[in-house]
Amino acid sequence: MKAVITGIRQGEKYTKQLTLTPNDAVRNKEMRLAEVFPQVKYQTIHGFGGAFTDAAGYVYSLMEEKDRTDFIRTYFDPQEMGYTWGRTSIDSCDFSAEMYAADDDPADTGLAHMDYTRGEKYMLPLLHDAEKTAGQPIRIMLTPWSPPAWMKTNGSRVHGGFLREECAGLWAEYICRYIAHCVDIGMDVRLLSSQNEPHAVQTWDSCIFTDGQERDFIRDHLAPALKRHGLDRRLSLLIWDHNKEHLLERAQAVLCGQDMLDAVGGFAFHWYSGDHFENLQMTGRQFPGKRLVFTEGCVEHSVWGTNAELPGAIHYAHEYIGDLNAGADTLIDWNLLLDEKGGPNHVGNYCDAPMMYDAQNRQLRKKLSLDYIGHFSRYIRPGAVRLGVSRCCADIELTAAQNPDGSIAVVILNPSDQEQDFNLLLNGSFYSLSLPAGAIITCVSDSRLR
Repeated sequence: MKAVITGIRQGEKYTKQLTLTPNDAVRNKEMRLAEVFPQVKYQTIHGFGGAFTDAAGYVYSLMEEKDRTDFIRTYFDPQEMGYTWGRTSIDSCDFSAEMYAADDDPADTGLAHMDYTRGEKYMLPLLHDAEKTAGQPIRIMLTPWSPPAWMKTNGSRVHGGFLREECAGLWAEYICRYIAHCVDIGMDVRLLSSQNEPHAVQTWDSCIFTDGQERDFIRDHLAPALKRHGLDRRLSLLIWDHNKEHLLERAQAVLCGQDMLDAVGGFAFHWYSGDHFENLQMTGRQFPGKRLVFTEGCVEHSVWGTNAELPGAIHYAHEYIGDLNAGADTLIDWNLLLDEKGGPNHVGNYCDAPMMYDAQNRQLRKKLSLDYIGHFSRYIRPGAVRLGVSRCCADIELTAAQNPDGSIAVVILNPSDQEQDFNLLLNGSFYSLSLPAGAIITCVSDSRLR
């Protein structure tokens, strides 16, 4: 069996490939064990990706050709990280260079003058280059952060506010026209969430939807509009798109009848308020067949500071393992790329991205989080099926999946500050491993290690 390990040694990143041989001498001994159960199968994994924000596209436009090529190849080459999913906003979000909407005219109640130019300006060239390298369309999720200011109770894109009741049908039509335009220009739109972070009043683009408001908007306006435009057959509608701790109660409140069960395809969630993997698992069990999609997480400078590379990387791996084991089928990181400050962001809400570009010094920096995310996206391929796992203690975290080609990938994280010695049991063989503090290792059951 082949393996690759990544971690930090004396302040420097290292990556090492290993060949693991069975150590059956430990078979009858008491041991610390991480075990994979290939006969126990769970959800099919659709893949991994990151967000094509306006900020990412803008920074990409500043890069020299060699850095663009390196950036795109790293994320989207099937022989590298192999990203197949992306998320982008309907109109502006906080990670846009400025606020904008496709139709800012309150007199245009027929939406006759919708103009998508600003939203495409930086995002679309980045998406097209990604798709060329991927050799296939990138599957896209669309999310609104706010309706146009004139459709809201507070008359502003920012500081929360609510959708005006008399504008609900018009807003649903606006969303559908936006999606239809994206499809017309060749975007492979597969997912839509009804509102980003509907409980958050933010200094950036935001809008509040209570449980009942999200339910009524979808039932009475958005679902009929999607059907009218023929979009219900090409995409899944996700609700919530916010932190995990309230996911189950939101799901129970919104999916309260057969009409809503038919209209909603699943649930989107973020990581900003803690693990709550149990909440994901309970939601998946109560609503079998509905998708669980991780749609946003980042290392916020306001929370983590600007020098949290290893803790941030460990957090990504911890999140991905926990989400997959709780039933998530798709994981989409936040910004693919940011500048050296962690922007641009029109309200200064800076954060890290797995790759950051210093335009003044013409330098592309690959953060450690990129490598840790890559342990999942490189080796757990679209169409893989998650397998059952068991572990001896909290200092060893793992997930496993069987790929469409039959190979089994096992990703194991040591989140502790001490080296961990243990044995991996897979297909009847024991493999003795020593995983340094904070390190991550992926073991693949055949020689096709990339």
